[in-house]
Amino acid sequence: MPLPFDGAISNFFAETAPDAVRQAIKAAGKKDILSESYPYDVRMDKRTYRDELEALQMELVKLQADVKASGKRVVVVFEGRDAAGKGGTIKRFRENLNPRVARVVALSKPSDREAGEWYFQRYVRHLPSAGEIVLFDRSWYNRAVVEKVFGFCEDHQREAFFRQLPEFEDMLVDEGIHLVKLWLNVGRAEQLRRFLAREKDPLKQWKLSWIDVEGLSRWDAYSDAISETFTRSHIPQAPWTVVRSDDKKRARLAAIRAVLQHIDYASKDDNVAHAPDGKICGGPEIWDG
Repeated sequence: MPLPFDGAISNFFAETAPDAVRQAIKAAGKKDILSESYPYDVRMDKRTYRDELEALQMELVKLQADVKASGKRVVVVFEGRDAAGKGGTIKRFRENLNPRVARVVALSKPSDREAGEWYFQRYVRHLPSAGEIVLFDRSWYNRAVVEKVFGFCEDHQREAFFRQLPEFEDMLVDEGIHLVKLWLNVGRAEQLRRFLAREKDPLKQWKLSWIDVEGLSRWDAYSDAISETFTRSHIPQAPWTVVRSDDKKRARLAAIRAVLQHIDYASKDDNVAHAPDGKICGGPEIWDG
């Protein structure tokens, strides 16, 4: 089977990637952490991960029951760099939940009609009703980062987005919606290692897009857009929680705990749903661009 995009990711690794990134990937073992600033040297062991994940998923089932019984409305925004593990985290979050209660929203490119609407309008249509949890696999923050990096919006449109954003999110919270914003972040070498693995795996090649390929050479532009986004949207009523996801297992556990910590629900076990690992999960100050 031919490699997607004519092997563009392998070509980037061989010819264009920064030498430090290339050498880090070549020298690393399978379980090694590539980022020098990541607080752990190796990945979490599978047994510990399975035990903690099972306990946390039991808490998510309790949360679901409470949301349905009480009429709570929950929105979790999953954002982050490409290959940061958003999809895998959402899968573990939702795999034991009722899809009628907890649903995923992953919107594609806007239609011509949607492109002519108020920017937030198509996201508003997917907000939860009473007794629902909505997980946004990417969100209205596309305008802040991806659209900026690739020139999909005009500067004045992005400025309007940032100007309207605090009031929009304040309205959601004021309406009683529990809003949790998660940013999963991954180091440059680890991101490229994951892309190379996807490129070679026929079962995962569908995850790759031309934006992933083009984005490899736009790391710094992404960093600038992300940094500005945190500065302009980390607001008291809707703060960001950053999860460093160079170790997917630790990141999934931290992300679930961040959501559980944010919401009170019946029969909550604080010994399980305690604060996430502060070494890899916190505010924008722990973001490593």
